[in-house]
Amino acid sequence: MHKPRKLDQNVWYKVGSEINIGEPLFKLPMAKALLHSVLLETKARYGFEMRGLRLEGALLSFYIKPDDGLELPEIMQWIKQTFPVRLNVLTGRTGHVWGDRLNASR
Repeated sequence: MHKPRKLDQNVWYKVGSEINIGEPLFKLPMAKALLHSVLLETKARYGFEMRGLRLEGALLSFYIKPDDGLELPEIMQWIKQTFPVRLNVLTGRTGHVWGDRLNASR
């Protein structure tokens, strides 16, 4: 069992995740558009600042600063659950999309 991370408020964190088995989904315009939509919805839902979005083949990374009182893991969990469900529905895929746990650093 993972020990909960102690996250400071008012700090920028670099977060990233990689698509399962390195599949280059972000080369598909539809996947990019869907991720953009999910990120905007997440931002409206939770409130946070974001910058430096990078999509490269199978890699997603960006910097995020959650508003006071918000938990970064909760925000990332919502993104990492919502995007795959919607992607699978749109493409007829099944199964996992993300290949790793949340990676976060200051």
